[in-house]
Amino acid sequence: MKRDRGDTLSAERRAHPSGRPSGRQGRGRPGDRQPPRLSLSNRYSVFVGFMKVLLPATAAALMLLVVAWPQFTLEDEGFRLSVSKLAPDQAESLTMLNARFEGIDERNRPYTVTADIATQSETDSDLVTLERPKADITLEDGAWLALTAKSGEYRKEAQVLDLIGSVNLFHDKGFELRTESARVHLEKGMAEGAQPVEGQGSVGTIQAEGFRVLDWGARIFFLGRSQLVIERAAQQAVQ
Repeated sequence: MKRDRGDTLSAERRAHPSGRPSGRQGRGRPGDRQPPRLSLSNRYSVFVGFMKVLLPATAAALMLLVVAWPQFTLEDEGFRLSVSKLAPDQAESLTMLNARFEGIDERNRPYTVTADIATQSETDSDLVTLERPKADITLEDGAWLALTAKSGEYRKEAQVLDLIGSVNLFHDKGFELRTESARVHLEKGMAEGAQPVEGQGSVGTIQAEGFRVLDWGARIFFLGRSQLVIERAAQQAVQ
């Protein structure tokens, strides 16, 4: 007995209540549901959200690497970056460890000013306060002069260094001056002080109420009431 096409379709629909034939006959038809796809705007939003997470994470990783890297190097030479513990007031200002300033005086003689800690003034950009400052000057004949103190202030534009506390001036030709404060004019090659000073050298010792050094030690003047004690060996050499 033959069944027409209408009976065949009715049988398939009864077997599949959804009205869709099974097997390969139902694939690829226009009415079938397709998986959802992201539009161009949605893809951009997803990309932006991903980058908002990725970029800060990458920056944090780089900062950790910069801080941690010196801990893994065994070399003593070269530049090394370290993290120092600073007080809250130091964290708010520009502070440099092992600071170094270089320049030349009016006669092209080089000088160097170093300090354990240098702090930029918050109110005066030209002023730098120093802890354990030291100034080294090299003269034309190769001689050198060094000044040290407990603390100081450096004026960058005027090239003036004020030294405070246990000021020591030493010349490699053998004389030394000690006082409590001094002003050093680095550009002019001059140092002076108005507090009591003690000095010693190959000739003897001296005490005075003040001093002035010109041309980085070529001439030294002792001010106020002064007392000079000449060593016996120096007296015999003069005679």
